[in-house]
Amino acid sequence: MSPTPPAHLHLAVALDGTGWHPASWREPVARPRDLLTAGYWADLIAEAERGLLDFVTLEDGLGPQSSRALAPDERTDQVRGRLDAVLIASRVAPLTRHIGLVPTVVTTHTEPFHISKAIATLDYVSTGRAGVRVRVSARPDEAAHFGRRTIGRIDSFDGPAARELLTELFDEAADHVEVVRRLWDSWEDDAEIRDAATGRFIDRHKLHHIDFEGRFFSVKGPSITPRPPQGQPLVTALAHDTVPYRLVARQADIGYVTPHDAAQARAIVAEIRAEQETAGRSGEPLHVFGDLVVLLDDSEARAAARLDRLDTLAGEPYTSDARIFTGTAARLADLLEELAAGGLTGFRLRPAVAGHDLPRITRELVPELPRRHRFRDAYEAGTLRGLLGLPRPANRYSAAAV
Repeated sequence: MSPTPPAHLHLAVALDGTGWHPASWREPVARPRDLLTAGYWADLIAEAERGLLDFVTLEDGLGPQSSRALAPDERTDQVRGRLDAVLIASRVAPLTRHIGLVPTVVTTHTEPFHISKAIATLDYVSTGRAGVRVRVSARPDEAAHFGRRTIGRIDSFDGPAARELLTELFDEAADHVEVVRRLWDSWEDDAEIRDAATGRFIDRHKLHHIDFEGRFFSVKGPSITPRPPQGQPLVTALAHDTVPYRLVARQADIGYVTPHDAAQARAIVAEIRAEQETAGRSGEPLHVFGDLVVLLDDSEARAAARLDRLDTLAGEPYTSDARIFTGTAARLADLLEELAAGGLTGFRLRPAVAGHDLPRITRELVPELPRRHRFRDAYEAGTLRGLLGLPRPANRYSAAAV
């Protein structure tokens, strides 16, 4: 009897500016002058698609990038300023055919109605390859852009005040996603008749008021955008602790986590699965991806030397919430297999220098994984849900579902 072959891993890349290292823009391959052009992002995502990756995520925020998590800084030696992630994805979608496009949105100050139609539109433009990465904002300067609420300054994520604020923000994010999901379902799949002979374009009985009443939102609906091609585009979120793990368990299709070894991965996955059961979703598929910052080179010594050079340019050692890997593609493949043994179903890799490390991922890491029977050798589905093995969900408001 032959042993069961190892499961295929899922792979995504997280794109942020010229790369995740703050000095990445000073590398010769970085193209900092092109950062605010569509061509720059189209080139990066085309490279990711050539590598058969499941999807890319695009970072975004409501304030300038900062070396501090909870406040702006005054640095002028790092990339500041960015394009809107949803609009980048919509621009690049017609130029790609297979790869998923997952922009970041901040739930704290944006209306779920606007996000629902923006991501539904992206799903149409990409013919079923849209997702969204939701995140919260605890920065007072970002709240001041909108004037609807006041967020008091906190200096760290520790302490009772910070925990209370973050619990509220993540509870709000959960309600935000719930409203978005209901709005995606507010049109049944066959609500559009488009019968020129009878003059009937839509069936009004198949558009539904969602009538959501919660602590943070009161939304009537329906959406103005018909149900997306995937039914429900992918919802994803980054999580580091119990409160965001709970958001992932309640509302996400993919959670990104940051374990540093297989034992930690196993503990995190177990906690998320327990929260998933508490949320009543134990029977639903939920991917847990590990995040890694990667510097890939021909040898570990060369990769480490490149990190040292970048740190020297930045004036300080680079630190990250995720594990920082320096080495070869083969050694990275070893590490992914080790971490996958802890229950992770995929990985989101953060290229330290996009122009250098992304091609190393697509041209060196990706060919290594099929040799180990851990990755596909061609795209095998036409939608992002299909690539991730997730079914197209039934519409909660259709007569059949009711």
